[in-house]
Amino acid sequence: MTGKGRELADMMERRKVDILCVQETRWKGSKARSIGSGFKLFYYGVDSKRNGVGVLKEEFVRNVLEVKRVSDRVMSLKLEIKGVMLNVVSGYAPQVGCELGEKERFWSELDEVMESIPTGEKVVIGADFNGHVGEGNTGDEEVMDKFGVKERNLEGQMVVDFAKRMDMAVVNTYFQKREEHRVTYKSGGRRKQVDYILCRRGNLKEISDCKVVVGESVARQHRMVVCRMTLLVCKMKRSKIEIEKKTKWWKLKKEECCEEFRQKLRQVLGGQVVLPDDWETTAEVIRETGRKVLGVSSGRRKEDKETWWWNEEVQDSIQRKRLAKKKWTGQKRTDRNTRSYSAE
Repeated sequence: MTGKGRELADMMERRKVDILCVQETRWKGSKARSIGSGFKLFYYGVDSKRNGVGVLKEEFVRNVLEVKRVSDRVMSLKLEIKGVMLNVVSGYAPQVGCELGEKERFWSELDEVMESIPTGEKVVIGADFNGHVGEGNTGDEEVMDKFGVKERNLEGQMVVDFAKRMDMAVVNTYFQKREEHRVTYKSGGRRKQVDYILCRRGNLKEISDCKVVVGESVARQHRMVVCRMTLLVCKMKRSKIEIEKKTKWWKLKKEECCEEFRQKLRQVLGGQVVLPDDWETTAEVIRETGRKVLGVSSGRRKEDKETWWWNEEVQDSIQRKRLAKKKWTGQKRTDRNTRSYSAE
């Protein structure tokens, strides 16, 4: 990532990518950094700068509820988007040659993150798993389809086992693409699929496409995997708002109503001419008397109060005026066209 922040932001803007998981940032510390064009990088890296993972976001910075920096290999963000809880997890698995203990520690951390997320929330994992899940899906139909690349290895089996444990789906394998759009790592003659996007199996229907983007030069060997996901937002039922019923004080303009109100108020006050000193009590007596004598409104909202005049005749007149103006602006402005438009 050193010196490539703005280049990455430009690529995201061009490709219309809202959220991007990145690995091997090689930045130390636990921070959030702006990289230009409205994009922000949340990252975590150890002092050695060996690994580091991050999640880039565009317009959803204000939607972030929680950031979990588990290690320099696993981190997650929790966002709330229109009432939907979305968890984005970025991971960077140890390479094939690393010790088994380091690999087990990575999967243990990823398990811990998944177990902390409520089942009702959506989860998307974008990770460099450094493994090959392979072509075909015999025996693993519940978590993947058959559009992988080449043969499965031990690290790829760990990915499949994780997906089964957490009821996830390996999204890359569900979309039939040319091999060029499935290969995520290319170096010399080596062509591999090691970067994957995972989601809950129940949310797979919300993903309309997933493919590898070729032709970008931000990373020399790895390629960006793009997933198009549409969040299904549940429409909230609008609660009926209780509108306050108002006293019809305007009736006091009528002499008969005004006189009736005076007499009733005197009766309530026991025939007193001077009002009591306790204003709160007096005000409540006046309001209550007004409600009884003058009545109250229904409390229903009047629809289209401002457009009561928008009848058929007015609409016809507006349509004629629109056509007259079209003639006046689109043709030569003759005296006849000007008079026609002015008349309307």
